[in-house]
Amino acid sequence: MSSLLVVLFLGACAGPPQPLIVKQFQLRDQTRNPGDDPMVRMEKERHLRGAVSMAERRQRLGQYYTLVWHDAAGVGQGPVEVVFQYQQGATASLVNRVSKEFPASASQGIAEFAVIGDSYFDGGKVLAWKATLRRGARELATRRSYLWQ
Repeated sequence: MSSLLVVLFLGACAGPPQPLIVKQFQLRDQTRNPGDDPMVRMEKERHLRGAVSMAERRQRLGQYYTLVWHDAAGVGQGPVEVVFQYQQGATASLVNRVSKEFPASASQGIAEFAVIGDSYFDGGKVLAWKATLRRGARELATRRSYLWQ
């Protein structure tokens, strides 16, 4: 009986997936540190993959944002747009905007955005960001950093 309650409780906790999840990763250096967590090491190697020279590797330094979205209920009701807006330290109140579109038939997807290389070195660190998920003209979800106004 108690195992049945545990299964029912865990099933109820899972629930539907969140419509928009934002994952962040900052690549600060090019070196392999033996003390790094294996997951951090894997992310570092994934972003540096294919960069051979030190100049190429330097251009990969910066901040990476992965936006995972789900909208099974709205399939066919218009194309999906994932918008990422951000402000950097050296550009004051300038809001940069990038977006990716997905077809109306898509029910889920992953959009990756990166502020790296010259954009990162000239504009500075990303201080505040906002991610928005839209299908057609409807806004489905929004996530923002603590400092976004």
